[in-house]
Amino acid sequence: MNVSTSQAEAGASPAPVFAMVVGEHSGDTLGAGLMSALRKSHPEAKFVGIGGPKMLALGFESLFSMEELAVMGIVEVLGRLRRLLHVRKSLVQYFTDHKPDVFIGIDAPDFNLGLEEKLKQKGIPTVHYVSPSVWAWREKRIFKIERATNMVLALLPFEKAFYDKHQVPCTFVGHSLADDIPLTSDKSQARQALGLKAEGKILALMPGSRGGELSRLVPVFLQSARLLLAQDPELTFVVPMISEYRAEQFKQLQQQHAPDLPLTLIVNKTQQAMAASDCLLMASGTVTLEAALIKRPMVITYKFNALTYLLGKWLVKLKWFSLPNLLANRELVPELLQQEVTTDNILPLVKERLYRDQSQLNAAFTEIHHTLKQDASAQAAKAVLTLVKK
Repeated sequence: MNVSTSQAEAGASPAPVFAMVVGEHSGDTLGAGLMSALRKSHPEAKFVGIGGPKMLALGFESLFSMEELAVMGIVEVLGRLRRLLHVRKSLVQYFTDHKPDVFIGIDAPDFNLGLEEKLKQKGIPTVHYVSPSVWAWREKRIFKIERATNMVLALLPFEKAFYDKHQVPCTFVGHSLADDIPLTSDKSQARQALGLKAEGKILALMPGSRGGELSRLVPVFLQSARLLLAQDPELTFVVPMISEYRAEQFKQLQQQHAPDLPLTLIVNKTQQAMAASDCLLMASGTVTLEAALIKRPMVITYKFNALTYLLGKWLVKLKWFSLPNLLANRELVPELLQQEVTTDNILPLVKERLYRDQSQLNAAFTEIHHTLKQDASAQAAKAVLTLVKK
């Protein structure tokens, strides 16, 4: 780390350098929160690595685009493996030449754990923020995590219990989404803010934030919406998209499968769109936790590349795959996986949640919210700073 002449003369410690790598939008949100929390004690801190738009807006120096890492699934990763290895090798070289005070890999475990292991071997303290799902599959990865990290920051309480069992340093920090999302979400206010009609039912179609997810889920989502509209002509559809790029991809798919279906595309206002809705038809992912915290009923779906699914089916031993159900340790929301994702299965599940009382579900979601509301970014910053050398 370079020390300015004035700092050296004054005997002041140089501003700490925090290296971070995120691979998708949920990690960008966590990274931005952690940056803000760390700046409260270190206003002049430098942040460098791979960041998303929220982190960049806070002054993060990104060496590569976050989209380089936005790939999911075994088969999909193999197609990008050469480029991913180049990015990781470049980061190892950069952080070897410009040693940070600590490295924080945020999610993206298949990429970040290998990077963390190499950096830890070079004497750089490493943190992995968001526990990989070692409790769900490939449990022996716990040994690689132990080799690669000085500490894991867990978002979910049952994860810390798993690490404690294996005597791997772990801190439960809660989830920043639970801090950011209010305990009650005003539907009328959200509709007004988005210019949506005040009365009537609204169904949100949420086929994911990755290109592959959209291509696999949009056709059946649109077909389901068309059938639901035939049964209830007053039903309104909103489609929250994470970016203009994904919105364009959705428009192209709609032109192919349901060009005349009336719907409202909403870009970069996902939480507001969910709050404005009565039910969500959605892809699995972190967004399902957002939905639970906003207290909206949902039907969760997921379709993998066929080979990825076959490999995963052999490796994964889970009763549920969605976060609301895993946190509750019971089926709060319906899940449809792979060949189960059909209009015949989707329609009755959506209709039940659109037109029936959901007060019991809301109570369960509120309990989850209280459990995860821990001031996560501040807790994560506190844990990270224990590894910064004085």
